[in-house]
Amino acid sequence: MATTEDNRNLPYLGYGLGLRKEHYETVLAEQPDVDWFEIISENYMVEGGKAIDYLTRIREHYPMVMHGVSMSIGSTEALDFNYLKQLKALIKRVEPEWISDHLCWTGVNGLNLHDLMPLPYTEEAIQHVADRISQVQDYLGRQMLLENVSSYVSYSDSQMTEWEFLTEVTNRADCLVLLDINNIYVSAYNHNFDPYTYLHAIPGERVQQFHLAGHTHENNLIIDTHDHPIADPVFELYAAAVKHFGHVSTMIERDDHIPALPELLDELDQLRKIAEDVFAQEENKPHLQKIKTA
Repeated sequence: MATTEDNRNLPYLGYGLGLRKEHYETVLAEQPDVDWFEIISENYMVEGGKAIDYLTRIREHYPMVMHGVSMSIGSTEALDFNYLKQLKALIKRVEPEWISDHLCWTGVNGLNLHDLMPLPYTEEAIQHVADRISQVQDYLGRQMLLENVSSYVSYSDSQMTEWEFLTEVTNRADCLVLLDINNIYVSAYNHNFDPYTYLHAIPGERVQQFHLAGHTHENNLIIDTHDHPIADPVFELYAAAVKHFGHVSTMIERDDHIPALPELLDELDQLRKIAEDVFAQEENKPHLQKIKTA
């Protein structure tokens, strides 16, 4: 098992879910067997209200992490320090184990496209994004995680692969990686590359969290819709990720066609079982011993 998990400074949380409003009451009433929850930061960047009340009560029982969708770290526009101020206030309220956002841009000229747009994989983009991540980390006073996004277009200016770009950005900015296993599979299908090559190229000491989700086939593309159960090839890629990276905090995203909580708990148990089987297989492998010669 080629893991460097001992180099990670943040805790291992186990198996979690994205916290969604459809499950607030069930979580509070039943306190299900979930190790932790991930919240969408922008949903709680408000002064008060029902969502904050639920968040506060659920936080009393579970560790949490914060996941943003609007930082637009790859944009050429100035960093939005009003947004960062609100984010910092939410960090103080929630006291998350860590925070994350996406390696992308989300708008231009003040217009939010409400989509996660990929970047060109160039030296110029690496330095631009790394500098902005460093500014954000300095302002927030903590290291952050950057997630690989699914993509449906590519740039003719790109000079390297996505995995080389992600690795170089995180090394220069000294940030961590939220490795979305489904996004690797989706982008590999859309751009015709080997997802396992991508997986094995990411430095293990940077990988702090895994995302898994469902997707949708549309014509010649796969779209990262988060509205289906996890597909079998993504489960298989997850098993390879566990074998390669070791114990990494893992969670399921579901943002549409949200089922009752027990269905997601069953899916989470599938991930636990996959990881347990991988670890058991690794432990039971015969170890070759050197034969001493005179």
